[in-house]
Amino acid sequence: MRLVTLEGPVLGGLVGESVVALRPALAAAQRAAGEAPSDIIPDDMVALIASEAAMVAAARALAFAARPENAALRAPLADARLLAPLRPGKILGVGRNYGDHAKEVGGPKLEAPRIFLKPASSVVGPGAAVRIPASVKKPDWEAELGVVIGRRAKDVSEGVALEYVAGYTVLDDISAREFQFDVPLSMTSFAKGMDGFCPIGPCIATADEVGEPWALDIRCWLNGEEVQHGNTRDLIFPVSTLISYLSRYMTLEPGDVIATGTPAGVGHFRDPPRYLKPGDRLRMEVERVGVLEHTIA
Repeated sequence: MRLVTLEGPVLGGLVGESVVALRPALAAAQRAAGEAPSDIIPDDMVALIASEAAMVAAARALAFAARPENAALRAPLADARLLAPLRPGKILGVGRNYGDHAKEVGGPKLEAPRIFLKPASSVVGPGAAVRIPASVKKPDWEAELGVVIGRRAKDVSEGVALEYVAGYTVLDDISAREFQFDVPLSMTSFAKGMDGFCPIGPCIATADEVGEPWALDIRCWLNGEEVQHGNTRDLIFPVSTLISYLSRYMTLEPGDVIATGTPAGVGHFRDPPRYLKPGDRLRMEVERVGVLEHTIA
């Protein structure tokens, strides 16, 4: 499934180039089967992915809406206003997690994941116009695979870590580089935690939809120019390692998001450096997950 949150907010899913509101579609499926309607679909995406029964109901609703005779349950995706698919409880970022990006940043080889936090208040949805604070002079882009946790995870092993994944999304880890590199003590979480600095979307592609996350292409275009191209096979610490490592120190809850790192090609390490400016258009794609687009205001 590809799950979305529509303006309202209303939980929905994607069927090809159409969008389906889950509750009406499930009610229609239940009526067609002679069943009494239920309210098993919650109002909130985090509650949906945390409930196995609700996820089964969502899959039923989308399958029913996909039938040719049920076109009335589908609306054109182009006409829909999508919000961020969820509001995470916490967003855990991983720095320098691609080999090529680690080289362009420099520094010693990492022996363990380098973790920072982004607040939920930094989240915006697809199509957002991100307004950079006037005092920030070095805003940068980072296309990333986001891992959405679906089950409470504490002290899990790498061998079972992927069982705790609800799905995947696309994320832009926008960063104010001067607070990372131009101050005596790096303030990474602050640099990456400002309002709007975490566009997410357009959907949560469920784990069964994506399959193993070991070899997913990641690309970023800035104003139509490809500026990043990487693949998750190059992750220094892969998804299962990150989940296991983080769960040793903190409980991962349904709806938490792990931003797994970005490939080489960010603006700060170009020669000369290149930073985001008003009017810029960003397009980020993760293979089998989706395409996230947003602008800079």
